Amino acid sequence: MSRLSRRTVLTGLGAFGFTSKWPSFAQSNPKIVVVGGGFGGSTFANHFSLLYPKAEVTIVDPSPTYFACPLSNLVIAGERQLNQQEIQRRYNQNLNLTYVQSAVQVIDENKKLVTLVDQSAISYDKLVVSPGVDIKWNAIEGYDRSSSKSMPHAWKAGEQTQLLRNALAEMEDGGLIIISVPRAPFRCPPGPYERASLMAYYLQRNKPKSKILILDANENFSKQPQFTHEWKQNYGGLIEWRSSAHDGAVNRIHSQSNTVFTDFERYKPAIANIIPPHEAGEIAQRGGLTDATGWCPINSLTFESKLKKDIYVLGDATIAAPMPKSAFSANMQAKICAVQLARNLSGLEEYGTILANTCYSFISPSSAISIVGVYSNKDAFSSIESAGGVSPIIATDYDRRAEARQADSWFSTITSDAFG
Repeated sequence: MSRLSRRTVLTGLGAFGFTSKWPSFAQSNPKIVVVGGGFGGSTFANHFSLLYPKAEVTIVDPSPTYFACPLSNLVIAGERQLNQQEIQRRYNQNLNLTYVQSAVQVIDENKKLVTLVDQSAISYDKLVVSPGVDIKWNAIEGYDRSSSKSMPHAWKAGEQTQLLRNALAEMEDGGLIIISVPRAPFRCPPGPYERASLMAYYLQRNKPKSKILILDANENFSKQPQFTHEWKQNYGGLIEWRSSAHDGAVNRIHSQSNTVFTDFERYKPAIANIIPPHEAGEIAQRGGLTDATGWCPINSLTFESKLKKDIYVLGDATIAAPMPKSAFSANMQAKICAVQLARNLSGLEEYGTILANTCYSFISPSSAISIVGVYSNKDAFSSIESAGGVSPIIATDYDRRAEARQADSWFSTITSDAFG
């Protein structure tokens, strides 16, 4: 979708029973504030403004640019430039939509105000929060903000992506690379294994004496049969994976000596890519939108917070399992939330819908695998087991290349759809 249009949105969402014929009791000029301009927040702001043009929509984010995580592992492998991940937020000037370049410091649900860093405030009737994830510093002993400079996590695209890319390029042949995977849930479940694949592709061609060791706090992972088959077929012994049961969980690091510790082993790799546990973005925590898990419980039908009235939460920060934390999920959730909120403001009943997620993973720059999930949100989020699917374990080179082309096309489409 190269351009957003009212017709495009209404056609795509027509199955949800929403039209442009507004009931006489529809709320006039409601004030909607959106906090966070990633795949969830930007999608919601653009689509809701088209669906409900009476609303005054304000989106708040501290940066006019956004670094996308999907495809960023190709940057690390030297197959893509970081600036190709950089997206300029361009909101449709013809919509009743205002962008404020700032960060929200305080959410006051009683006064229905968000306070910005300059202490100015914006009032709202409905608040939509799409804060993404934050790193849980020191969840792995010794891993704090300063450690991430020498042991990059690269799980937020941008500077961290470039740090890991530079480390890979500068490493001498024969070096050991450790990728530490946190216990689920975390953003982009197949991401660490795609990263290992693309790093192995780079090493095979440039530093073939090197090795990748994945230390995993989990017992299994997304698309595991497909990944392991492709690793064996394409990369031989370049990649080794160890589960939690086989001493795969990293519990401590020492950044000054570049040392990584498990329960029984100690490693001094050339590169330590430490991906620590995640939690909902900081503003969700400060706004009282998270529970003891560190994530945001929501009404599966409307995405309204279960903890705060008239506040809706989208994307990676939510408790929406079995939907994964992904750009595709955030984009889909934002569209559903936009429809449901527009119906609510129009005095129409919200009702259950079908959601989907597709996740592509590159095995090499020209080959990929994918998984598709389909979900119901009628009473709670649940998988529709007869729908969806995963790439075959054994496939032709043509099929793998076709999926890579689909991944490229999907990235172009979703960024255009989300950011305008």
